[in-house]
Amino acid sequence: MTHFHIDADGRCAPARQLASPHHDMRPEGMRVELIVLHNISLPPGRFGGEEICDFFLGRLDPRGDAFLESIRHMRVSAHFLLRRDGAVVQFVPTGLRAWHAGLSQWRGRERCNDFSIGIEIEGTDDLPYDERQYAALGPLLQALAAAHPAVNGVAGHEHVAPVRKTDPGPAFDWVRVLKESGLPRAWFDAVPAERLG
Repeated sequence: MTHFHIDADGRCAPARQLASPHHDMRPEGMRVELIVLHNISLPPGRFGGEEICDFFLGRLDPRGDAFLESIRHMRVSAHFLLRRDGAVVQFVPTGLRAWHAGLSQWRGRERCNDFSIGIEIEGTDDLPYDERQYAALGPLLQALAAAHPAVNGVAGHEHVAPVRKTDPGPAFDWVRVLKESGLPRAWFDAVPAERLG
């Protein structure tokens, strides 16, 4: 099992560190209370390349791919990317605001980026996620909760932006995440009860 540690600067060991320019300061006094889980694959349905990292770093080369061309000028990021093999890449320190959730709402509060940490999981809505991703995600969630004591929620992008987003999708095993993380079930209140078992 991988063990993660978040230091005082919001950097995670042993995650690979890549500094995204797509972030800014959280509003003054704002604490991290929510962790938002996403999925991503670039190009869609393709795994293992560097396109996701390049996208978050603002240096995506579309190389003739129409979808990549359509997103190349977007300025987005996440705090973390969880690769198919369970490896973790960090783009933004957890104390800063990554641009991952967009127009969103959680427990009646808008602008989830202000108070959340975003984890992108390499995958698609409908394909099974890799076992190694679940094995890494649980300890990562534990480490984030330990580093940010105000955290009291875990949700999918589909739950905080249901009109716009569907990820991490029906293939995502929320029961497994609840079990692997050991976090309180009440923290997953945005997830429909039937998805939690």
